[in-house]
Amino acid sequence: MRKLVLTCLAAGAFMASVQAQTLFTYGNNPVSKAEFLRVYEKNSLNKKPDFSDTALRGYLDLYSLFRMKVTEAESQHLDTLTSIQRELDTYRKQLARNYLTDEQVTKRLIHEAYERSKEDVRIAHILILCRPGTDSVAAYHKIDSIYNVLESKKADFATMAKEYSEDRGSKENGGDIGYITALEVTYPIENVAYSTPVGKISKPFRTQFGYHIVKVLDKRPAVGEIKVAQILIACPKSKGEEGIEAARKRADSVETEIKKGVSFDELVKKYSDDKFTANDNGVMPQFGVGKMTPPFESAAFALKKPGDVSKPVQTDYGFHIIKLLEKYPLKPFDTLEPQLKRKVENDYRSQVARDIFFEKIKEKNGFKEYPANYQEIITKLNNAPDTANGSKTFRVSDFMNMNKPVFTLAGRDYKQSDFMSFAESVTRGRLMGPKETVLHDLYTMYVSSVVNDFEEHRLVEENPDFKNLMEEYRDGVMLFELMDRNVWGKASRDTVGLEAFYEAHKDKYMWEPGFVGSEYKFKDQAALKEGLKLLAKKSMTDSAMVKIMNSDTKPDAVIILHGHYEFSRFKDVPRSSIVKGKATEAMNNSNGTYTVVKAEEVYNEPTPKSLDEARGYVVAEYQDYLEKNWNKQMRDKYPMKVDKTVFESMVKK
Repeated sequence: MRKLVLTCLAAGAFMASVQAQTLFTYGNNPVSKAEFLRVYEKNSLNKKPDFSDTALRGYLDLYSLFRMKVTEAESQHLDTLTSIQRELDTYRKQLARNYLTDEQVTKRLIHEAYERSKEDVRIAHILILCRPGTDSVAAYHKIDSIYNVLESKKADFATMAKEYSEDRGSKENGGDIGYITALEVTYPIENVAYSTPVGKISKPFRTQFGYHIVKVLDKRPAVGEIKVAQILIACPKSKGEEGIEAARKRADSVETEIKKGVSFDELVKKYSDDKFTANDNGVMPQFGVGKMTPPFESAAFALKKPGDVSKPVQTDYGFHIIKLLEKYPLKPFDTLEPQLKRKVENDYRSQVARDIFFEKIKEKNGFKEYPANYQEIITKLNNAPDTANGSKTFRVSDFMNMNKPVFTLAGRDYKQSDFMSFAESVTRGRLMGPKETVLHDLYTMYVSSVVNDFEEHRLVEENPDFKNLMEEYRDGVMLFELMDRNVWGKASRDTVGLEAFYEAHKDKYMWEPGFVGSEYKFKDQAALKEGLKLLAKKSMTDSAMVKIMNSDTKPDAVIILHGHYEFSRFKDVPRSSIVKGKATEAMNNSNGTYTVVKAEEVYNEPTPKSLDEARGYVVAEYQDYLEKNWNKQMRDKYPMKVDKTVFESMVKK
């Protein structure tokens, strides 16, 4: 045992020494071999990093310069800038979403979704609308009364749905939504659908839309997905019974032609009113249950084998004749897991994992609520004035002396005034709807916000991956600001420096032989004929020509461009024909227009460009110049020393 303990201690000491090995220093700042390898392997362009001497030295040169610039940014306290703090806060919140969840619960939800996707459930529902923040009492009493009638068997579900449901999309069908599968409807409805036996109704339950009662009409093994083609004979409801009957006869005639052996593809082109699929032989995107209107979906999934064609099926869009192209059964879990994970994380059910995670945080950090202190806020709000529409208004200043805690987290009190400051920031001092309901929703939001912010900041301390990602982003944001100050922005703002750089290098920015003058683009032959007559007049100016030739009916008879041109731009014009003060012969362009050029000055030798003419090139090269000088300043300020032995230990031939 003693030998084993000593061996483990020695191994631990060896690993610690590996972690602590300093690969290089810049100034007084050390960088470990472990840190360099972590970044190098992460940023490798290939899946397998290149550990050759050349590759490592090349990256070491880049990475060391990066570290120097980040240290320089820190010395200038750029991370304290409001703009950078705001950007870091935004990034932290986005990044934290992937960490502030219970992984085990998420895995369970992914498996649950897959198991449920093995079965399709046909449901009907009755909905009484009740939006968040509105009075829920009346809506609940209404749904409860409907439930009691259904339970007593005094009316059937379809009748009650047609009379009372506020879901316009399903009430006319007796509440029938059709078949659903996992991740197709909001999670509470899915839970009820899969837990209620066939033929039974659920108790009333609430979603973000309001109160529901669900009846399960059928359950079947999952039918997977299919691909079909269709011929649509459109028939809007506005055409009435006569229009429907005419569309039915047209659909029946198409069916007759199919039975006679006429090609389905040919009939699509001839008859289909679906502009989205008519040019693709009627082929529709692959779909599963819950994606199409129920009559269409039922007919499509009833087809047995590829090539089978349905009878005309009527929907709100008209009459459809459907041809089955392919069936796709449910794929294995391993294949679907990444897709299911993304859906679960973006679905309402992800809130379940977050809620469980937050409850663990609260329990771990001594979360405690003070209902009596919260009630004092309600009492004070009762005395607040009502607006003309009945909402409550308040000012946070009226609550600033209320310093009792509404809850405690990690030893810190969150006071009544803190909560009301949050409430004002969300509502702008106006509570729309029942004040106690609205305030309760705001309180729930406030607790979640505090717990979320608390754990976001803890992640930096407790999660190495999160810490590294935040530090990398922080370094990148600061470096961007520093680069703008010393290179990118400076090149544009430093007019004196830019002009001096241009003067020192102006021989690089030259016009090739060419001319200064005008380029005339005439719309057609008639415009060309008129334009040439005008150009022949010595007193004719470009602006005068535009006024004469262009009108409301012919706005672009001529387009005139003026500038410095190189001969190479007009390859179809003989160089000898470009003469000062004389228009060239017309060039016939491929789009039917004509081009004529007229020179004011001709340059047969290269001529220098002005700073304005060469500005884009000058600024780019001035940026390169500034960056090279700045890089040298950084290397001079932070001398670099590489431990040869440690470096060579990374090299693999």
